[in-house]
Amino acid sequence: MRQWGFVYLADGCDPERDVSRVDTGACLTVLVGVGEVDQVVAVAERLVAEGAQLIELCGAFGPVWTARVIDAVGARVPVGSVMYGGEATKQLHDLFGLGA
Repeated sequence: MRQWGFVYLADGCDPERDVSRVDTGACLTVLVGVGEVDQVVAVAERLVAEGAQLIELCGAFGPVWTARVIDAVGARVPVGSVMYGGEATKQLHDLFGLGA
């Protein structure tokens, strides 16, 4: 693999501004922050157009938005997402102020 992308969700992020690149010389990792979940599809399509061979999504997008990205990029690249097990529910709720 020469290039891949990771998209994460964080308040205040702008996908045009909040882009980080880590280039090892052998592989380029492109990290893109979005402020709204509905920005993920366009960002994933942009990453693929720029040469990403794989897309990985932050767990905050969940299965619905992961499926939308998969539909958008089709068979061009594999799409995966970070998932949390049930044992992490309380910590995630505490972290994001969702209550138990």
